[in-house]
Order: sequence, then structure tokens, then C-alpha cells
Amino acid sequence: MIELRAPLSGKVWKLECKQGDQVQQDDPVVILEAMKMETELFAPAAGVVQEIRVKEGDAVEEDAVLLVIA
Repeated sequence: MIELRAPLSGKVWKLECKQGDQVQQDDPVVILEAMKMETELFAPAAGVVQEIRVKEGDAVEEDAVLLVIA
């Protein structure tokens, strides 16, 4: 299992995947907004999105686990 963690504090602007989705490495999966800038996060590995621990609009701290890929 691989955890995708927030590289910075911000707000979850958009989820580009849902639980059960098959993703490839470097597929866009989450967009964070911080200081009016959007940061697109990509899947660190290929697999299935096993768990999404945030929802759109959630505030997250740096290093928070956003989703888990198996």
C-alpha cells in the first residue's frame, strides 16, 4: 500500500479519482489549493485507489495522508 501525502498545507480543491479507480503512475489524482495557487498531485505508483481520506473542501496539513493506493 502506498500513501499519497500532502506536500503542503492547503485545501482539497478537487479529487480527480474515486475509491476503486485504477490509476497509472503519474495520473493526476488530487488538486490542492494554497495561497490561491493550485498544486496538482499525481499517483506515485500504478494500482487501485483503496481509500480516500479527504473530500473536496477539506483543509489539510502538510504530510497528511490524502489517499491510499494498493
